[in-house]
Amino acid sequence: VTAAHAAALGCMVLAYTLGKPKFAAHENENQLALQSLQRAQIKALALADEDAVAYANLSALWKLPPTDARRIEQEPTAVRAATAAPMSILMLAHDILKTLQNLPKNCNPNLLSDLAIAATLADTAAGAAAWNVRVNVPQLRDAAERATTENKLAHALAQVRSASDSIARDITTVMKAK
Repeated sequence: VTAAHAAALGCMVLAYTLGKPKFAAHENENQLALQSLQRAQIKALALADEDAVAYANLSALWKLPPTDARRIEQEPTAVRAATAAPMSILMLAHDILKTLQNLPKNCNPNLLSDLAIAATLADTAAGAAAWNVRVNVPQLRDAAERATTENKLAHALAQVRSASDSIARDITTVMKAK
């Protein structure tokens, strides 16, 4: 939901930018960014639901005795789902940040704080999703799968931090130039 909020705030920034003569040179790029953020907002809400369902399924299995045949059979798939959903949220948060990266110099400067908040929310969504991945990784039975997931997580978080830092620097630069 935090990722959806980030995307929605980015949409708001663009809504107050599109159609303004000062930003006409960036109209097409900004329109594409708006469409991307609108899709991200919808996808983020769907992923939040997917994450809730995955956790509910895993939680239901945990209520069964460890030796229960259904738990033994279904738990690996349930753990993967409970790991995949937040990983998808993290990746979407990164996509939101990549879209926001082009906006500091191409949007209404009166909304730079809103753009910074959108980036902060996307960064927060990624960080929160990462915790949900981390809590489930030890339950993955296959060591190679655990390692792959941990590596993917570390790489994705590094990309998120880089994009978030880049946006903050660009916004600070534009604000100082005002």
